[in-house]
Amino acid sequence: MPDVPHLPSLPDDARLVDVFKRYPETSLPLLAYHETVMRGPSPFSLGERELIAAYVSGVNACAYCHGVHTETAQRFGVPEGLLAAALADLDSAPVDERLKPVLRYVGKLTATPSRVTAEDAAEVFAAGWDEKALHDAVMVCALFNFMNRMVEGHGIAADAAYYALSGKRLHDIGYDGLARQLAA
Repeated sequence: MPDVPHLPSLPDDARLVDVFKRYPETSLPLLAYHETVMRGPSPFSLGERELIAAYVSGVNACAYCHGVHTETAQRFGVPEGLLAAALADLDSAPVDERLKPVLRYVGKLTATPSRVTAEDAAEVFAAGWDEKALHDAVMVCALFNFMNRMVEGHGIAADAAYYALSGKRLHDIGYDGLARQLAA
């Protein structure tokens, strides 16, 4: 954990919400986009989208986003330990077989984006997902690659207690609720 965030105007124990409060002109539209991607209509459940977000964050080794979104996913019914197992060995992890090609796809898109192929997409389709599902998975992946860099670039860190608190908040009020809290 870094000693202090990279922006001197933030408190020493800054969290992402502190960045959001400091820069509402960029944060409020970003939270609205989160609400659309993570809570809007989708072939994926809320828990599955949080699972994808946490998985991408794990591939990126972004402890903050991985921790917060693992907790959020678990609150939406993703079993405890599933994300750690998926990151360790997706093939043997107790992940729904339909989701494995989706996680493989977003993992590859995260780690080696220029190597994603039509064959990778075909695996997602062969698992029974449609074009909207692939689009939604790509959008969650892209959003969390962005967020991982935002968190790491600002030097934001937290611990397991904060991940649990933030995961509960996101489960209970969503991203729009967080934006309303920040705007108040």
